[in-house]
Order: sequence, then structure tokens, then C-alpha cells
Amino acid sequence: MKAGAALLGALLPLVSAPPDPSEVRNDRVVSISPIRLSDKSAAAAAEILQGVAVSSITYASGPLHVKGYLAVPKQGEHLPAVIFNRGGNREFGAITDEQAALRLGGIARWGYVVAASQYRGVQGGDGKEEFGGAEVDDVLNLIPLLESIPKVDATRIGMFGWSRGGMMTYLALARTDRIAAAIVGSGVTDLPDMLARRPEMEDVFQALVPGYPGNRDESLNARSAVRWPEKLAKKTPILILAGTADWRVNPKQALDMAAALLAAKHPFRLVMFEGGEHGLTEHRAEVDRLTRDWLDRYVRDRQPWPGLEPHGD
Repeated sequence: MKAGAALLGALLPLVSAPPDPSEVRNDRVVSISPIRLSDKSAAAAAEILQGVAVSSITYASGPLHVKGYLAVPKQGEHLPAVIFNRGGNREFGAITDEQAALRLGGIARWGYVVAASQYRGVQGGDGKEEFGGAEVDDVLNLIPLLESIPKVDATRIGMFGWSRGGMMTYLALARTDRIAAAIVGSGVTDLPDMLARRPEMEDVFQALVPGYPGNRDESLNARSAVRWPEKLAKKTPILILAGTADWRVNPKQALDMAAALLAAKHPFRLVMFEGGEHGLTEHRAEVDRLTRDWLDRYVRDRQPWPGLEPHGD
């Protein structure tokens, strides 16, 4: 019986305790619940979860209730924060409990409160996403959510987006100057170029972008930051990460975006990883090091960006 009970216990999903609901639940964080991890995932995240509480949340985005995640360090006060923007669309690319523990919890372990949205209409949330349309509000509404958490110093908020989440990051930066610094990994910056290289994306655009057939060019350009770099918050430095072997988002998009930012005299840094695929998995340690350094320098410490005009000896 004891052996059977032990085996049954090993097979049951493990639960990560959320932060004290009294500390984070309010008119912004509508509900909060534990994440559930398999034994394997719990073992992989054990060291992270010793110091970070990771939870699934429902939060208010205008009149909608949207699903997301929150990762909060167990120690520390007046902490900087990061908004993480996921990739994919609809359920494809949705954040899982395991990813929340490892990815979001990993960033929180550096001393940041991390908030992420699944975007409207995903995982049971209200509404319907528009692939860079109305659900940009779901990203921006994480700012007042972070302001509502006592542990957060809301004067120090960064943003980190991957793939489609990079597009969301640029769209958010066109609407707010509250982000101290941003990171874009394998980011979508040119939807017409993506469509030309990957015609199957037409199905995604047709399904999600309102009025797409009659406003194709206008809709795609409105979601393509390379077409409007001058709209981005002028004082938000952007770290661009891309792999030269990425087939999902052609690496030329990162190069073109960097050229557009350079012409607009917008602060940025571009790092191209030799042979890196879309997730830059072969370069994970270096990606994490660069990400943490960027956040620490420009979000946590609020260091000023060097002058952009030509100077020096």
C-alpha cells in the first residue's frame, strides 16, 4: 500500500503555490490560481520555484477578462518589472504552466516581477484576438496591473517579446512611453515580407485580422514596425536578437528594422546569432546573459543611453 501510495503521489501533478492572493488580487487581478506541473517539470523548475511564486491569473483588460501569468520573487520590495509578450496566435504558442515556471520564473529570479498575457480569446479568456489589433490593449493593461501590486516599482518596467510577441512589443511602444527598455527576439517587423516568404500565413491573417480582404495592405503595414519606426517611444532602447538560420521570421527583418531605427536615431542594439534558429535554443545561455544585462542596465538601474549623434576622437 505504501509503495502504491508513493507511486500515485509521484504521478499526480505538482502544484506551485501562487503569491499571497491578498497581496496581488484587486480590481486588476481578478483571480489567481496555482500552476500545475508534472514531476519532470517540477524537478526542472525546482530551484526557480524556491524563490519565485508563479501563478495563473485572470486580469481586467477594459471590459474583458483575459488570461495570463504572474511571476513574483518571494523576497524583495520596490522591484522592477517585465511584461513578457508571447508568440504564436490563438492556442498555438500559448504559454503553458511549464513555460511560465521556467521562462517567466527564470526572469523573475533575476529580481523582476513578471506579467504575461495569453491575449484575449485564448485559454478561455474573453474576446477574440486580432493578431496585433485590439489585443495590444491586453499588453498595455498589464502596466496598471503591475502598478496595483505593492511589490512593484512601476517607474521601472521593461518589455520582452518573442516572434509575434516582438510585433506586439513594437505596437505597444508606439502607444506608450512607460517602458524603460525593450527586448525583441526573432521579432516580426514586416508582415508583407512574411506573407511573401510564407504564403500559408494568409490563413492566419484572414482568420484574425478584422476586414482583412478589403484592407490587406493597410492592415499588414499597420502591424509592421519597420514601416513606422518614428512612432516608437523615443527614449526606450531596444535590444534586437535574431538567428541567421530562422525560417519562421526571416533574419533580414531584424536587419531592416535595425536600419530603420538607425535612420530614425532610435537607441538600439542588434545581435545576430550565427546559425541560430527561431528560438535561439543553441544560444540560450548567451541570450539569457544579454537579456539580463539589458534589463539590469536600462530597467533596474535606469542608466542613460549614450549620445546618438556622431562623436568621439
